[in-house]
Amino acid sequence: MIENPGVLFTFLAFVAVIGPLVFVHEMGHYLAGRWFGVKAEAFSIGFGREIAGFTDRRGTRWKFGWLPLGGYVRFAGDMSPASQPSTEWLALPAAERQQTFQAKPLWQRAIIVAAGPAINFALAILILAGFAYAYGVSRTPPVIGIIQPGSAAEQAGLAVGDRIVSLGGRDIATFDDIANFARLRPGEAITIVVQRGGARQALTATIGELRERDRFGNEYRIGRVGIGPTAPVREPVSLVEAPLVGIERTGEIVGMMVDTIGQIVTGRRSMEELGGPLRIAQVSGQQLSLGLAEFIGLIALVSINLGFINLLPVPMLDGGHLLFYAIEAVRRRPVDPKVLEWAFRGGLAALLALMLLVTINDLGAFGLWRSLAGLIG
Repeated sequence: MIENPGVLFTFLAFVAVIGPLVFVHEMGHYLAGRWFGVKAEAFSIGFGREIAGFTDRRGTRWKFGWLPLGGYVRFAGDMSPASQPSTEWLALPAAERQQTFQAKPLWQRAIIVAAGPAINFALAILILAGFAYAYGVSRTPPVIGIIQPGSAAEQAGLAVGDRIVSLGGRDIATFDDIANFARLRPGEAITIVVQRGGARQALTATIGELRERDRFGNEYRIGRVGIGPTAPVREPVSLVEAPLVGIERTGEIVGMMVDTIGQIVTGRRSMEELGGPLRIAQVSGQQLSLGLAEFIGLIALVSINLGFINLLPVPMLDGGHLLFYAIEAVRRRPVDPKVLEWAFRGGLAALLALMLLVTINDLGAFGLWRSLAGLIG
């Protein structure tokens, strides 16, 4: 039975995910800017017309926009998307100009830009560390205890008692590593290295494909090797060790994101799997309906996504700014303003095209195109 939450519940859940994460991201920029003496003229959660706000004693306008799909911090003197000195900037009084973003050394500007994604990763690490401390972590050794009949494991010649050493050239430490590796690679041919009887053997296997449907009707195509452990092992985590586990889990999630992007670029995974704000909203409502722990876990995942995407070297994103700062550091002079202008225009066009693509994908996932085709037919 499909149990999707209502539209209002979904919208509120989406705002509860995106709003705080955007605030945290922009707060990273804001705090780093304040640390280096840069004045913030505006701090906005959401885009478009202001629906509520106030001005603090430092002259910063804190406000909410009507479109809750992002936010921004506008620093003093930030008169162009590329944050380059301009005629207007040069015309500012010396005291005001000293408080602008452009007046700061390159390393300070880079820290201010990087602080947004960094605080998103820090939040995710904190959440995942909390989960590790509260529930412990799986440390099940990668030793085969069960082989499903007809599975990829059986066809490859794996045997009960084999210890998985590596999959596709990637070292395996726990049984969870096997599941995480296989989940993203249905139908792929890989080499499995096992420890058997004191010797290592290399076997070839094609990861099986399984289609699962959850209680909300979402269908997933995942990979399975078809093995089970001897006995699950879950160990408690100390308060000191928990942050390290949080960092490790965050790194694993980033690694899976990189793998997924690589599969999409190489054509091994369909671009239809890319989701946007509408699908995030849908998942937000579904996870909140499952419980608070699931919802907080989603916040950690989206926070990692937000930090990772913003670090991509695309103009208009934080990573694009950092790329040009790196070029400036190597060349020992800023990139030509005209080059920056065209780069940021191209970056904006690319982001708008991506937003259009993921929105089309989201609407397709909701069945809109099938419905329209049925009406036309």
